[in-house]
Amino acid sequence: MQKLVIYNHGKDSIPWGEKAIALADVAKRHGFACISPDYQASHDPDLRVRQLLAMDLSAYRDIVLVGSSMGAYVATVASELIKPRGLFLIAPAVYLPGYQCTEFKPTAEAIRVFHGWHDDVVPPENAWKFCQKYRIRLDLYDTDHRMLSVMPQLSDEFGRFLAGL
Repeated sequence: MQKLVIYNHGKDSIPWGEKAIALADVAKRHGFACISPDYQASHDPDLRVRQLLAMDLSAYRDIVLVGSSMGAYVATVASELIKPRGLFLIAPAVYLPGYQCTEFKPTAEAIRVFHGWHDDVVPPENAWKFCQKYRIRLDLYDTDHRMLSVMPQLSDEFGRFLAGL
């Protein structure tokens, strides 16, 4: 049985964008296979959750869910049923209008959240509220929603995260 990282992209992003490629490189160095489902057919976050939950993951013993923005919402909601070893969330789109889930049950052995102070898509206060409620470590960076300017730091954090599982 293999180890798997599933990267869940954001609303207007693509499956194999800059973040996905950078984090997949880190994951591969730690012995994980990587997939990035294509959610571009729908901007409905809850439809995306159902798409992720419909995947056959039975061949994998260790699963890590990674998500950026809407993808972090997808990973968090799906974690309740998938029960991954790790949940790595970047600028999670939580507590936004129109999203069905407002009460979460983030389920994983290890959970980390990263957010940008200058995020004008998902307010940093939302990440703080989420992390405070579920007692999750929050790392804030001097960057915007996409967080591309801190990808080297996020890649390093992801490597440490995977090594600790």
